[in-house]
Amino acid sequence: MNEELEAFLDDKITVHIADDHQILIDGVIAVLGLERDIDVVGFSLNGEEVIDWYEEHSSDVLILDINMPKLDGIEVLKKFQSMEDVPRIIILSSYDDIKLIKEVLSMGASGFIPKKSAGEHIVKAIRKVAKGDQYFSDEVTEKMMKTLMGKPMHESNVDGVLINSLTRREYQILKLISQQYTTKEIGETLAISESTVETHRKNLIRKINVKNSVGLAIFALKNEIV
Repeated sequence: MNEELEAFLDDKITVHIADDHQILIDGVIAVLGLERDIDVVGFSLNGEEVIDWYEEHSSDVLILDINMPKLDGIEVLKKFQSMEDVPRIIILSSYDDIKLIKEVLSMGASGFIPKKSAGEHIVKAIRKVAKGDQYFSDEVTEKMMKTLMGKPMHESNVDGVLINSLTRREYQILKLISQQYTTKEIGETLAISESTVETHRKNLIRKINVKNSVGLAIFALKNEIV
């Protein structure tokens, strides 16, 4: 095997698919089979099979259904919390209520896609979360944004004051985050190091009083920064 081929194989994103419907698994495998940088290395039909598989194997990304027999997706997420070397997890579910979305995010999921829009988003989601970013389909992002906008903001968090308190660099980074740029891409765009980008990201999270980059993106959308 030549060095170029070895490098290509090493760069592939490995994926495991967990769903109790074989037809869905076959469909996702067919879609991902068209992508040269993604390799499906296994699949499971229930939650117990997922845990058993990861005790012996590993993958970069796990596509996980919530409603599965034996152990459901929530129980799988709980099990992963006590395991080492866990994959990045994308929830692929028929249910997309905001309570469920918040629950799986708090348990370590990196993305959420409703099954009805899987074909449109799954490839991009895998590539995003494999890099360490989060990914949500358009409808999930809209649900989260509406939830945030429906809550009264604390007096100290008046939008105009918050925006005016941002430095020019923080404003630039906030805009790029809302456009789903990765840390590396932001650094390259602004000619700064990735560690500097992360420092600004943490400062933005503190100033705007949100929990993560999704909160920053929602804030930017709400205030028409995008």
